[in-house]
Amino acid sequence: MHNIKIQNLTIGNNQPFALIAGPCALESREHALFMAKELSELTTKKNCPFIFKTSFDKANRSNIHSQRGIGIEAALDIFSEIRET
Repeated sequence: MHNIKIQNLTIGNNQPFALIAGPCALESREHALFMAKELSELTTKKNCPFIFKTSFDKANRSNIHSQRGIGIEAALDIFSEIRET
């Protein structure tokens, strides 16, 4: 079995459950911070490792005219703020 180490967290089939979760697409700073906070609080209460994930450019949409995301330039500051908080 292979494990993946991410900072101080090891993920693998023989490791305890870790949650990787977040909104499908990054919609706004406020929404991302809210989701990260709520998920972090929940997983902390349950003593569950947590990795926040969301996409800044969601290209695999069913409708080619739907929004893809806010883009990497706008997302980088939001990702940085989530990491800090």
